[in-house]
Amino acid sequence: MLYLIAADVIVLTHLGFILFVTFGGLLLFKSRKWIWVHLPAVIWGSIVELTGWICPLTPLENWLRVKGGHEVYREAFIEHYIMPIIYPSGYTRGFQILLGILVIVINIILYTWAFRRSKGI
Repeated sequence: MLYLIAADVIVLTHLGFILFVTFGGLLLFKSRKWIWVHLPAVIWGSIVELTGWICPLTPLENWLRVKGGHEVYREAFIEHYIMPIIYPSGYTRGFQILLGILVIVINIILYTWAFRRSKGI
């Protein structure tokens, strides 16, 4: 039971990290110091998406599920949990690359907006 709870915590952590990578640039409006945490997260998230790597949280979650007596899934976290919601059929490598590019574009917009606003432009 504890393994399954831990696996669910990993899923929530994974989702939180994805949201932070995508929209964490908004925290720059609060303090520019967030850039030191957020920018490396954006770089990591973008690399994972653009290269097709599997985030280390996915194998950890699968290991916990096995220890808890459940079956594992073979695909990546986004493909297993998120894609059925926003793109129900046909998650492709091209779409994964598009998501990586979208993360970069969203954050360029947020960073530009935050830095221009703080300079009064």
